[in-house]
Amino acid sequence: MQIDDEVRASPRQKRAARLADAASGGLRVILLKIVALGIVDAIAVYALFVLVLSDEWLVAGIVAVVTIAVNWIYFSHRALPAKYLTPGVLFLLVFQVFVVGYTAYVGFTNYGTGHNSDKAQAVQALMSSARERVPDSETYKVTVVESLQGLGMLVTDPEGDAYLGAPDSPLERVDADMEGGVAVAVDGWTSLSFNDVLKRQSEVFDLEVPFSSDPNEGVLRTADGSSANIYTSRLVYDDVADTMTNTATGEVFADTGEGAFVSESGEELLPGWRITVGFDNFARAFGEESIRDPLISVTLWTIVFALLSVASTFFLGLFLAIVFNYKRMRGRKFYRIVMILPYAFPAFLSALIWSGMLSERYGFVNQVLLGGAEIPWLTDPLLAKFSVLFVNLWLGFPYMFLIATGALQAIPDDVVEAATVDGAKPWQVFRLIKLPLLLVTMAPILISSFAFNFNNFNLIYMLTGGGPRDASAAVNVGATDILISMVYKVAFTGQFRDYGLASAFTIIIFILVAVISIVSFRKTRMLEDLN
Repeated sequence: MQIDDEVRASPRQKRAARLADAASGGLRVILLKIVALGIVDAIAVYALFVLVLSDEWLVAGIVAVVTIAVNWIYFSHRALPAKYLTPGVLFLLVFQVFVVGYTAYVGFTNYGTGHNSDKAQAVQALMSSARERVPDSETYKVTVVESLQGLGMLVTDPEGDAYLGAPDSPLERVDADMEGGVAVAVDGWTSLSFNDVLKRQSEVFDLEVPFSSDPNEGVLRTADGSSANIYTSRLVYDDVADTMTNTATGEVFADTGEGAFVSESGEELLPGWRITVGFDNFARAFGEESIRDPLISVTLWTIVFALLSVASTFFLGLFLAIVFNYKRMRGRKFYRIVMILPYAFPAFLSALIWSGMLSERYGFVNQVLLGGAEIPWLTDPLLAKFSVLFVNLWLGFPYMFLIATGALQAIPDDVVEAATVDGAKPWQVFRLIKLPLLLVTMAPILISSFAFNFNNFNLIYMLTGGGPRDASAAVNVGATDILISMVYKVAFTGQFRDYGLASAFTIIIFILVAVISIVSFRKTRMLEDLN
């Protein structure tokens, strides 16, 4: 029996071996595999180099492990299924899991305008913004040099010693080539000529090299690329007490754990730095009246907008599908082509065209169709919402028309004929037979359409820009804004951009869509069971 089992298994093993050999390919496939993996490895090595320099050791470790795993998978004969699964899994992790996870992380931070960097960068930026030239400072001869890391300064002090420094590294003594008592070249760096300095004058002017590891000792700056002076800051940082002192006023700013230096009077020095704030963004969203009220109104309008958009496009599309599904109608093909024309044009372009047509003073609708009326289609809160729904109906019904036409044609004729023979009237046939069958087919389409309209950013942004603006709200929001456009405005428009609050709104949107989708899919299963 054991010998028979081995005999039966051997053909399978042989087929598996041949399949693995075919998957590994011949010489061309192997060369292509080596080239592709070489490109991947080169990108990974570059990423590791950047991450290590940035002290991102955790991410660097993940990149290294993934790179080794990918190389082992594609050079191994025992990992055939993984060769097909790996690209999809990697794309899923990078473009879905990481994006969602990072968005959730940002929602628990104070990331935004004035809080974009870490604490060390914030201290450096604060001191840099308050720097002044020391009146009696010595003048140092400099040669502007360049390496792969950027510009630096080769400095000659009054005693004739050479020092090298860059924005990220303070001055250190080096052995340099001297001409006329001035250091002009050093190994590993390229000296810029006078013409090069003139061409890159703005970069040279912005160049700051720390005088020492103590930031309070100032930096060297040059205006002409040949001489430099010491600049110190009015703000002095005490790393032991973790305070920032304004030497001009004597005011002390301390780190109170809020991501910025704050004085006793409540004055805050910006920029600050990014910190984890826990659920503070969610507390602001639901606790502050100036944010909570706009959030509730926008959420309700988003749900109403999505529901009315789906319902209007579905019923209009279904009605037209029933009308043009009548076999005795002449020119049905022509009418169907006309019906799908709005679907053929890019939605964002159509929204822009409608925005011009609905202009209060110069729009086609007011000037031509309504004889010069000045109806505020896009500036009145109620009319703007109606305009958004109308334009979305114009854009969305062709899709529902196409789907409903296909679903109607898929219903067997004998079912309808049997109901007619039994004495059912046309309305009864439609309500009791066709509509349930259509809903079973189109329920997933309606759910996906609801999710799409729930996040229909293009229409809102291109047609009304979310306006008219709600002046009473603490965030930039308007009467026609839906949640996604509100998130965009909070994150990317206005003088103050709050990525943390916008990410908190994004998490709220995710939860809402997930709950509504789960409930909708359960209803879909009930329809299938009923069918």
